[in-house]
Amino acid sequence: MCLCLLECLLAACFASAAMRYENVCVESFAHTLPEQIVSSAEIEQWLQPLYQRLRLPEGRLELMTGIGQRRFWPPGTLPSQQSAITAEKALAAAGLDRRHVGALVHGSVCRDLLEPATACRVHKQLGLPQHCLVYDISNACLGLLNGVLQVADMIELGHIAAGLVVGTEDSRSLVEATVAKLNADITLSRSQTKSAMASLTIGSGSAAILLVHSALSRTGNRLLGGVAWCNSAACHLCEGDQEDAAGPLMSTDSETLLHEGVALAQRAFAEFLAELGWRQSDVHKTFCHQVGRAHQKLLLERLNLEPTIDYCTYPWLGNTGSVALPITAAIGIDSGHVQPGDNVALLGIGSGLNVIMLGMNWRESASGL
Repeated sequence: MCLCLLECLLAACFASAAMRYENVCVESFAHTLPEQIVSSAEIEQWLQPLYQRLRLPEGRLELMTGIGQRRFWPPGTLPSQQSAITAEKALAAAGLDRRHVGALVHGSVCRDLLEPATACRVHKQLGLPQHCLVYDISNACLGLLNGVLQVADMIELGHIAAGLVVGTEDSRSLVEATVAKLNADITLSRSQTKSAMASLTIGSGSAAILLVHSALSRTGNRLLGGVAWCNSAACHLCEGDQEDAAGPLMSTDSETLLHEGVALAQRAFAEFLAELGWRQSDVHKTFCHQVGRAHQKLLLERLNLEPTIDYCTYPWLGNTGSVALPITAAIGIDSGHVQPGDNVALLGIGSGLNVIMLGMNWRESASGL
């Protein structure tokens, strides 16, 4: 009888990764954007050898994705440099004494070196305490949200009083290497170029999230909890690597990835609502991973959410990877998209496939955000 009871409890607890928090607040979001703007039309000009050979119509990149622009950091920019700037903004907005920061997590795909952790360089530039946990997380477009979960767990358990999650994505080398390969390989057919198209939508940016124990919070913006789901059978749908000296390359089955990702999100969303005790109508505002027009439309349709409650940045920032969702949240909150008392859903989807959905109850923005 005892064994059966234990099995039932384990099944209930571990059927999926669900979590609740009572003492964690999201004190501030911060972001930094590069100055250089690169339009989709400009990228098509770079691709003229390919476009002329295959007789591709100009304007198709923006037409297919809804992305008109993305941004690049200056050549030679290190992720740690921008991450330190953005993390400093998050600390300043919250007015938090940095001696309280017990963890610094760097969660972007891009990093300075294989070792040491990029977080170490950010920690040095910020002058954070020596007792701070310092490490990197890598999980495609969900690295920063994974960092939020880990820092929230540490705060909830009483191990730390506050933690910073930060990351910087740099798309320049990926886009330039993709353009060079598409122009150089004269054997490619129209259909064979499709797997590279997603790489041309990638943009650059930096984002940071500061989480604190409720006893330290000046805002009361509670992180309520969330869920995590995985469909690793789809891990082959988007793969990137440093294939040659020209730079990183990525291969993406965009259409299949779209449908598999939204299907996984649909299953996770039902549990997300149940975990937080929310009804559909209790979701007042949403911030989602920024892929493009088709992804946003299908995701909101399948989750039965009104487009008016969502805030998007993909038309002018492109897909900025792991920092896309927190950048969008930072800009959306700063623009007044979120009002005091709103329940906010952070709906993250990343290749792998992985889904992380987090719920917040928003009270006020930190001063100076």
